[in-house]
Amino acid sequence: MKNLILSMVALCCFLANLTMHSQTTPNDHKYNTYCNPVDIDYTYMSHYAFRGVSYRSGADPAVINFKNRYYMFVTRSHGYWVSDNMSIWKFIKPQSWYFNGSNAPAAAVKDGEIIVLGDPSGHGAVIKTDNPELGDWKTTYSVIPFGVQDPDLFVDDDGKVYLYEESSNTYPIRGIELDAENLYVPIGEEKDLFTLHPDEHGWERFGQDHKSDIKPYLEGPWMTKHNGTYYLEYSAPGTQWNVYADGVYTSKNPLGPFEYAPYNPISYKPGGFLTGAGHGSTVKDNHGHFWHFASMPISVNYKFERRIGMFPAGYEENGQMYVNTAYGDYPHYLPDTEVEDHKNRFSGWMLLSYKKPATTNSVIKGVKRNVFDEADSGYMLEQEAPDYSASKLTDENIRTYWVAQNSSDSLYAEIDLKKKMTVNALQINFQDFNSEIFGKPDTLKHQFKIKASLNGKDWETIADYSENQRDQPHAYIELKNAAEARYIRYENVYIPHKYLGISDIRVFGKGHGKAPKTPAQFSVKRQEDRRNADLSWNASKNSIGYVLYWGISEDQLNNSVMIYEKNSYELRALNTDQKYYYQVEAFNENGISKKSEILKTE
Repeated sequence: MKNLILSMVALCCFLANLTMHSQTTPNDHKYNTYCNPVDIDYTYMSHYAFRGVSYRSGADPAVINFKNRYYMFVTRSHGYWVSDNMSIWKFIKPQSWYFNGSNAPAAAVKDGEIIVLGDPSGHGAVIKTDNPELGDWKTTYSVIPFGVQDPDLFVDDDGKVYLYEESSNTYPIRGIELDAENLYVPIGEEKDLFTLHPDEHGWERFGQDHKSDIKPYLEGPWMTKHNGTYYLEYSAPGTQWNVYADGVYTSKNPLGPFEYAPYNPISYKPGGFLTGAGHGSTVKDNHGHFWHFASMPISVNYKFERRIGMFPAGYEENGQMYVNTAYGDYPHYLPDTEVEDHKNRFSGWMLLSYKKPATTNSVIKGVKRNVFDEADSGYMLEQEAPDYSASKLTDENIRTYWVAQNSSDSLYAEIDLKKKMTVNALQINFQDFNSEIFGKPDTLKHQFKIKASLNGKDWETIADYSENQRDQPHAYIELKNAAEARYIRYENVYIPHKYLGISDIRVFGKGHGKAPKTPAQFSVKRQEDRRNADLSWNASKNSIGYVLYWGISEDQLNNSVMIYEKNSYELRALNTDQKYYYQVEAFNENGISKKSEILKTE
């Protein structure tokens, strides 16, 4: 009898545990969070189809709010995306569109219609529709009578329409008014607005970490208006680098004269899992808050292999524009999730899987990767070593990846978190290793299961995507119910490739230990080249990384960089004629330390 009672108690506890940790399935609950890169079904590019090099890409996002829905237009995607909440994005194959896909498209709302300019030839007319879901785009006939690269269309409060454009390392950003009442014919001549000054603005220098002497590129204008001031965003120094960023010039008139913002860059993310935050667009959500969408490079299969990130943005009381990229590839709260401070939407869910032991039942051998490598030209980052072992699943580097011998449903990978932790979310980042897909097939999908265990023997399914019908190359899974786990297991069901490749399985939540202490002995010294500064601090015990903040006033340290393990950093993004303030904090899987004292350099 006693044994029977004990058995019944054990069964009840087991059933209670199953209820507490019910499986998460696709679309079974409303998400409160998102995680960069934005998880959309990125289009496969065809630039190097003749070489057999296949890769996804999404870049140069133009995001607008049209009738309380968000539309995202992306380079060479053969369509565009729509969302009600910035969480789930649906791809639209329009009834009529650019045959070769749009290139760095411009988009704006004008008189109940969406207007777009994005002919990949650089020569075309503005097109428009009042039904973007159908996509019955109509031409306005008048081809812009000059070459247009990286256009932006801006509709002012008085209904006037302006075109801004350029993408080169030779010419300035230009602007011109278009006659909206006469087929968008240009009024007058284009006006030169501004160009780059990398000798004064450290962040405008080319190359990884701004360390190339190649002349930088100026591109991607995007205009916003706030409290009577025009903010003309622009991108530099090159889309393939970790330091790809957006800056801004301001004016009281749409065609200038424009003044360089001393707090530039505004959107900058040189560190972390996925880097870069340039060629973006800024959009107001349905709650009156601003968001910045940007391009983020991977540059493995090709230099222009990119993804899209979204970040909280806005304007300080003094008019300073900001984009908050701190912890920018960790889970953040979505627009519909109410928070105390829009500027700080980080969920607090820390990365639990950083460099934790990973094992798998298959690793590819003897297969050469098929990429288009331009590293020797100085226009592409060098390839990582061809190591496809399971350790690449947790190294927090999107450019490295585990690859299996095939893509069968017998494949699995396991991560040991080393301790029991609370798991709130996961992100599975699939990698296109020797892919053979081109264009935009509508048959792609990713199917798998995620299991959790406390002892590595008894497994519980916490996310069942075995019947998932969505194409999710960066599958972000916010668990319906948090799970207590030490071990996480990915079990493959189906992917649309010959080889299963995953760059990282990222596990988010909270550990049960202590957050690290504030870094001590924080110091900064500006170099003789005032575009650079050397910063260092004592390593914090049990930390896995640091976030360094800086800005031109003590209460607006709006730029940041995430640094794993190292306790020093050479900051090469400063403006020569500015004083700066700096602060640093440490983090681990348990949380974030208090910030250090604020230091200043003249």
